[in-house]
Parts: sequence; structure tokens; C-alpha cells
Amino acid sequence: MKFEKDLTLTEAMLEAVKPDDTIIILDTETTGLDHKCEKLIEIAAVKMQGTEIVETFSSLVNPQKPIRHSSFLIHNISEEMVQDAPNIEEVLPRFLEFVGDHAFVAHNAIFDYSFINEAMKATYGKRFTNHRIDTFEMYRSVFPDEASHGLNALLRRFGFNEDVVHRALDDAMCLAKVYPRLRALYEQKFSWQLSQLKNVPYLMERYIRMQKASQSLQAEMSDLKDIFKMYFQNGGAPVEASTGEVMVFNYRRSYSYDEKKIWEIATEAGVCERIFKLNPRALDKLVDRSDIDERFKEAFREARLSMHEARNINFLKPQIVTENSEDSEES
Repeated sequence: MKFEKDLTLTEAMLEAVKPDDTIIILDTETTGLDHKCEKLIEIAAVKMQGTEIVETFSSLVNPQKPIRHSSFLIHNISEEMVQDAPNIEEVLPRFLEFVGDHAFVAHNAIFDYSFINEAMKATYGKRFTNHRIDTFEMYRSVFPDEASHGLNALLRRFGFNEDVVHRALDDAMCLAKVYPRLRALYEQKFSWQLSQLKNVPYLMERYIRMQKASQSLQAEMSDLKDIFKMYFQNGGAPVEASTGEVMVFNYRRSYSYDEKKIWEIATEAGVCERIFKLNPRALDKLVDRSDIDERFKEAFREARLSMHEARNINFLKPQIVTENSEDSEES
């Protein structure tokens, strides 16, 4: 088992990939959303040195399977358009030669990485190991209050009026335009955060004040929502605010299932991966703190691939000392 440090954002940006390094901006289009069963149909990349685009790569890919209609409605790549395109075994070597060992940048990079990684495993039996930088996460970090953090919103934020057309090369070119400016802001934010480390005690006092104010606001909003629910349950019509928001009411049903029966049916139907998702946190508790047989614990431990550390901030409430407790201490 290996220990993996997440370098997607801060460390990647400020340690692994310098501003003047050659980087790859890439985008992909696919037959569907699930990288386990869907395939690449287009892959494009833009090579940048600093802020300059020096070379591009683009190719359609014959996925050798149908394109989902829902995906076609997004990228408008039809099966006729890819029927004479090279397959992934032909495209991948040229793409890897273009990318080299450079880090790549993508918007929601895990999506593109997952599909390329699956193609790598199927073709070469190994993973796609190039370092990745996610502009979606960067954008959300710098502008957390934006209503949307999609590529269209990112382009608008920096004054570009191009629409995302969901064709790989066009979208990669668009991202290349805004990436240097987004990176600069991201680095400025991180630099400012580093400069505040000496002020942590004071900043904690401010945080506690903000937390209390937020909790009070959340309580007030919860009370108002209860009134709104009663309004609709009594036949109230949708309400429009002066700013254009419309308050509506809807129902969402959920069901409980017989897990044993569902497991048997899903196994027979071959859809277990779609329905059941491994809960690593529950498994960790089972291995580390349960009384199951040690043989099974060891088998679970051997199945671990890597370890990630989650860094969380917790605020411990002060213990309230009562008169009785003081008396007991004195006695």
C-alpha cells in the first residue's frame, strides 16, 4: 500500500508546475458519462509555454459502440461522424507522444482523466500518470459564491463571450485563454493565505463570531421554510419575488428496500457497480474498530491500494465548570 498526497491544487500549482513550464490543456468528448462502460469519441489538447499556445492536437475516435442520445445532444457528434475515425489504439500513442510527461489542465479534470486512464489500462495495462490540474476546483476556490462553476461561467467571468460548444479542441482553446489569469488569481489567494498564518489566533476569533451569526441565520431560515411548507400544503400558489426568483413546492419520493433481495437481483442483472458503492469510511471502522474475525480484517487490509489523509478543522467546545464540580474537586 502506498501513501498518496493530493497534489491536484495547491502543491501542483505552486510546487510541481511553475508558471513558465510547458503544460497541456485538454478536453474530451465521450459516448456517455460513465468511464467504466462508455468510451472516448474525441480527444484534443493544446500545448502552452507560459501564456503562448505553441501546438495543438485533435482527433475523433471510433468508440466501436453506440453514442448515447443524451450525449449527442451535448456535443452533436454523431455515429456517422466517427465511423471512419481511427480507434483508440491508433489515437492514444499519438496523443501520449504529444502530451509527453507534461502536466495537463482540464475543467473538471477527473472526468477527462478517468476516460483517458481507462483507455490506457485497456491498451497498455497501465495508468495515465501525468499530473492533473483542475480549473473547476481552482475557479470554485477563487470565486466560491458563483452560481455556476462551469466553463461557460468561467469564460464570462474573464470577459470572453465565446459559448462552450462541447467540441474538444474548441473547448480546450477556450480554457487556454482563461487559464493563465485564473492561475494568477489562485496563486494570489494562496499567497494571501500564507501571509495570514501569523494572524491565526485573531482570525479564529473572527471565525467564531461568523459561525455564531451563520447559525442564527440558518435557524431563522429554517423557521421561514416551515411557514412556506405550511403555505403550500394549504393550497398556496407559487410566489415570485421582486428579483425574479419563484418559490415552488414539490414532492420527492424515496423507498426502503430489502437489501438481500436487491443484492441477488443486481448480481443477476450485472448492475451491482451502478447500485452499490463501496463505503470506505464504514469499511475502515469495520477493520479498525469492530470485533469481526482477524482473518477478515487482514484480508480487508491487504485489499487497500493507497492511503489518503483528510485534513479537517474541528472546534472543541469549552467544558462548563459548575459549582458542584468545583466542590467535588475541592473535596
